[in-house]
Amino acid sequence: MSAPRGEFARELAALDLSGLSARSGRTTPAEVDAVLRRVVPDPAGRGESAPGRLGLEELAVLLSPAATGRLEELALAARATTLRRFGRAVRLFAPLYVSNACLSSCTYCGFAKGLPVARRTLSIDEVAAEGRLLAGRGFRHLLLVAGEHRVEVSADYLVAVVERLRPMFPSLSIETQTWSDDTYARLVRAGLEGVVHYQETYDRTRYAEVHVAGWKRDYDRRLSSFERAAGAGARRLGIGALLGLAPDWRADVLALAAHASFLSRRYWRTEVSVALPRIKPSASGFPPTVVVSDPEFVQAYAALRLVEPDLALTLSTREPAAMRDGLVRIAATTISAGSSTEPGGYGSPGTAQEQFSISDERAPAEVAAMLVAAGYEPVWKDAFPLVDATPWHHPDPRTGPPVDPSAARAALG
Repeated sequence: MSAPRGEFARELAALDLSGLSARSGRTTPAEVDAVLRRVVPDPAGRGESAPGRLGLEELAVLLSPAATGRLEELALAARATTLRRFGRAVRLFAPLYVSNACLSSCTYCGFAKGLPVARRTLSIDEVAAEGRLLAGRGFRHLLLVAGEHRVEVSADYLVAVVERLRPMFPSLSIETQTWSDDTYARLVRAGLEGVVHYQETYDRTRYAEVHVAGWKRDYDRRLSSFERAAGAGARRLGIGALLGLAPDWRADVLALAAHASFLSRRYWRTEVSVALPRIKPSASGFPPTVVVSDPEFVQAYAALRLVEPDLALTLSTREPAAMRDGLVRIAATTISAGSSTEPGGYGSPGTAQEQFSISDERAPAEVAAMLVAAGYEPVWKDAFPLVDATPWHHPDPRTGPPVDPSAARAALG
């Protein structure tokens, strides 16, 4: 096998994920107690606990079956950490699907090549019409999503889409196929702020089994895409693992945490967000390899918050309303609302195949009202945008000073 490409790929290859996962399975209640004592705030008020100093060993403990039985304590500790780091602000965004054309064959995806489904790629005018609808509903953070089709969803097409939407949306991100450094740089110059790619699973063997053909089959290219995007000037990076795809979901969460830590250290001026979507029904008919239960799902989010306290944790409408309402009180800081997963689904639903079914069908205003009723502030637009349309490049972290994100947040009030 050839050497992994990209800095993080080499770090990942050196990690004993199977050993850490096995360590999680052997965790004792006493070991859970020891880690929880490190993350529960001091009731006497003698300073803040230091969850940021936790590592993968402690994450393995917090993800353990032994810790599942301590979910209430875990959730309370995660909630306290979230409130200290993020306050009561929850960012709202909407996905805008521009195409479901795809040349990749991913066995779990409703857009996979070869599926007999209705395909549609929106024109630039149609994208703008969908954008106006979403802007009218309050959104200023938009995630552009497409299948992997280098002809119908070309670099030129995406640049044109970003340029058309930029006057309406101060924050635009893409979730598409991976691109070259030059293409990411073009998109950033056009006004792109963020890049989202889910590795789906960090298990190389399982990755090859479910990505059977197409561009996405290249594990290392996908893994290194975040480094190319950040190097080109993207200011938001979104990563994730599809829970239920690989048999060992804990190993994927551990790898995801290591990836988030690497990106936060290497690109310290970039906001890193993490999502843990669970497999939902789609045209592929793919059944989950393993079912991640609701308690385990909450546990994964809470554990990530405690080990990586400065991460933005994202939650989509894949999850039911009750689960989402609970997780914004525990760990989630960025959520979608009123989502459609088909191209043209906001203005003319039912004209193309959706990528997967959603569970929370509430309108954006209803989700915002829920947040307000719970004492949270729905953030439609950042008061201090990360970037304007001016391109820039990350400095070398070895020559630039480190930045404490919590200190920066405190300085801004």
